[in-house]
Amino acid sequence: MVLYTTPFPNSCLSALHTVSWALIFPCYWLLDRLLALFIPDPCQKYQLLCIVLFTPIYLGFLVTSLPFAFLGFLLWSPLQSVRRPYIYSRREDKSLAGGAALLSEWKGAGPGKSFCFATANVCLLPDSLARHNNVFNTQARAKEIGHRIRNGASRPQIKIYIDSPTNTSISAASFSSLVSPQGSDGMARAIPGSIKRTASVEYKGNGGRHPSDEAANGPASGDPADCGSLENACIVRISGDEGSRLPEADDSAAGGQARNGAGGGPRGQMPNHSQRDGDSGSLGSPSASRESLVKAKAGLDGSGGEPGAAHGKAPHKASVVKKPAARKRRHPDEAFDHEISAFFPANLDFLCLQEVFDKRAATKLKDQLHGYFEYILYDVGVYGCQGCCCFKCFNSGLFFASRYPIMDVAYHCYTNGKGSDSLASKGALFLKVQVGSTLQDQRIVGYITCTHLHALEDDSAIRCEQLDMLLDWLADFRKSTSSSSTANPEELVAFDIVCGDLNFDNCSSDDKLEQQHSLFTRFKDPCRLGPGEEKPWAIGTMLDQDGLNDEDVSTPDNLQKVLESEEGRREYLAFPTSKSPGAYQKGRKDALKGNGRRLDYMLYGEEGLCPDWKAEVEEFSFITQLSGLTDHLPVAMRLLVSTGEEEA
Repeated sequence: MVLYTTPFPNSCLSALHTVSWALIFPCYWLLDRLLALFIPDPCQKYQLLCIVLFTPIYLGFLVTSLPFAFLGFLLWSPLQSVRRPYIYSRREDKSLAGGAALLSEWKGAGPGKSFCFATANVCLLPDSLARHNNVFNTQARAKEIGHRIRNGASRPQIKIYIDSPTNTSISAASFSSLVSPQGSDGMARAIPGSIKRTASVEYKGNGGRHPSDEAANGPASGDPADCGSLENACIVRISGDEGSRLPEADDSAAGGQARNGAGGGPRGQMPNHSQRDGDSGSLGSPSASRESLVKAKAGLDGSGGEPGAAHGKAPHKASVVKKPAARKRRHPDEAFDHEISAFFPANLDFLCLQEVFDKRAATKLKDQLHGYFEYILYDVGVYGCQGCCCFKCFNSGLFFASRYPIMDVAYHCYTNGKGSDSLASKGALFLKVQVGSTLQDQRIVGYITCTHLHALEDDSAIRCEQLDMLLDWLADFRKSTSSSSTANPEELVAFDIVCGDLNFDNCSSDDKLEQQHSLFTRFKDPCRLGPGEEKPWAIGTMLDQDGLNDEDVSTPDNLQKVLESEEGRREYLAFPTSKSPGAYQKGRKDALKGNGRRLDYMLYGEEGLCPDWKAEVEEFSFITQLSGLTDHLPVAMRLLVSTGEEEA
């Protein structure tokens, strides 16, 4: 399939669209600024004075721009009938290892491989609309959101093995001898008492810096020369037995991850990284999380002389695990690890975003994320009068980024939108990605569906109809893009993911219809026990908009601490609307049950995969790294695809 890199089939139509939008944009911008004046901004002083001063100015220019906007609209509207439903962008800088290199890592035999997915509603609406959700300055937020996601995803992933026969938890005492790059001499030193929830050891890596930054400023102090290496997964072993060796699985990891770093530096030393923007104290700090504690291997084998080896820069490699059943979990009562994390997962492979409605914000977000993701789809949706019945002022708001090559794409607009939701072309984005190839040249592929359902609370029937459409469209997409037959399979399917903002939760009595939809028999929800019943550790992903700018939740670490307590969740998460009067008055949240409204879902399917292959959740996280930038919590899932074979 040919992916569309421009919104129109030829340059002539593109030029006409550019001219029409140039005529419309001044009116659009002035109207947005005028409406935003009348919505209070807690960070803006002298609100009344700004209204008095700027209202006549904006009104005057707005009236002047109306004739030009009308002419532009007459030209713009018919062009939308030939506009393509998305724009595909591929990173032009080839200095970073790309998707082609990732495809060679897994041949579909021997060890399984894990893939990491994340989804988030980022509320990038025009500023006047975003302020209704108590978030402000859409253009600046778009850039900061991309910066934080890139910083979080580009940290190294740590594999932690705990050999204690009686304790599978990771305590601060266990980490008291972990090393961290400190000081100018680059020597590894123990940092006692430096353990946080997901920022156990400060990591001063490249923070997802775009290669152009180094081109301009040179490499950071102490960075290895061969920083482009992929061999940078890190293993930390916590053992109560002296002289024991690392698990066998580590020895078989690609590139000898457990033995030597990519930089090949002297043993017992770690690279010293200079401080950069967002490193220390900023909201985008790339400090290490539980899955990313330190950039180099810390060998705690009790020998007292060889703590580790130097490693290269930020990783771009998924985990390879030989025996997943032998992994020790932080939560023995659960089949996988789960946490509230202050950072996006390391080695994030696929990112699905919703409510990226503003086109300028989408471009800023794309430019930031291209420092980590090679393949991006943005400006997804339709405009004007299309087959979706109502006139569409906004696109779908869907945005997709991937480290792996995209093979096929399809977008469908929901035809049953109602009210204000009908002004946006909400729909479903279907993607087929290639994640590897076998020794017999069979492609290993995965399917990802990103969607955003109808938002109005009382319209359960509309959401159920949209879920029906989604399942039908997905079946058609898989059928139309499959090049395999049972007798002669050319492709092996590794995973099937559905994610996005579904605008209903699993605890509200008003959402019972959606909770029982067949989507949840076709796909598994890691956070759900059954209709109306959540797992105890699952929390809501919709934040209480009134408290978004409180100091207690103004940083990722602060929001993380708050959400770890039941009292904090009741104060700062949105809960199902209560029918009893006064239930939502200040100080009367003690009657609320559950852990908040979970609107953002990450589902995985087990049907239609390659025979004998199995997809299992390895980790699930609720992420606070976008605190202050959106009214939703991102969620992430690491999925382990096992082939059922042992490595020879």
